[in-house]
Amino acid sequence: MNRIDRLFGILTLLQSTKHITAEKIAQRFDMSVRTVYRDIKALGEQGIPVSFEQNKGYFLVQGYFLPPVSFNMDEANALLLVERLVNGFTDHSIRSHYATALTKVKAVLKTAQKEKLEKMNQHIKLQIPERLTFNYEYLSLIQHAISEKNLIELDYKNAKEISSKRTVEPIGLIFYAFSWHLIAWCHFRNEYRDFNLLRIACLKNLGTPFTKKDHMPLSDYMSLLPVNF
Repeated sequence: MNRIDRLFGILTLLQSTKHITAEKIAQRFDMSVRTVYRDIKALGEQGIPVSFEQNKGYFLVQGYFLPPVSFNMDEANALLLVERLVNGFTDHSIRSHYATALTKVKAVLKTAQKEKLEKMNQHIKLQIPERLTFNYEYLSLIQHAISEKNLIELDYKNAKEISSKRTVEPIGLIFYAFSWHLIAWCHFRNEYRDFNLLRIACLKNLGTPFTKKDHMPLSDYMSLLPVNF
């Protein structure tokens, strides 16, 4: 990657996140942290308002706007392939949001690129087991609750077919054992619990904040999973 492409890539990365460290930028573009410092300085010299906050990283000063970017065919084809995975491994809510996002991507493509993308679309298929048909619409709602740290109320049926109503504090989503699982602090059990989304009959974001102050990282919970797939 030449320097101009790298600078533009860093600028796009800065716009896509609130803060990012020099180490993460270096890892993303496979370069040294010292080179990141030079590139950030170069962006500043071009009038781009990049600032730095201790213990958080670099960020674009609020109000700066980067015009819509264009996509090359490799990037567009990658998004097209991901669309198949989204349709096969997520629920109705995420499929809908992804379809809207992909439509916006296609809108900025040149006519010739759109034609190539439509042709490529005919050459990508995904065959999955019927059990991976997720007919619920919870994933997007759960993501929002995790982001806002809102309580969730759910009607849940366990493996013994016993139903109960729970109020939980969601800390994350994990796809394992061929299903999506909500990991949350359960007020009823007073401990972290694993809720298979296929067993949730009804789910509602209560819009009220968590009551527990600190939660374990989702990565720590993953070490407790009963299977490694």
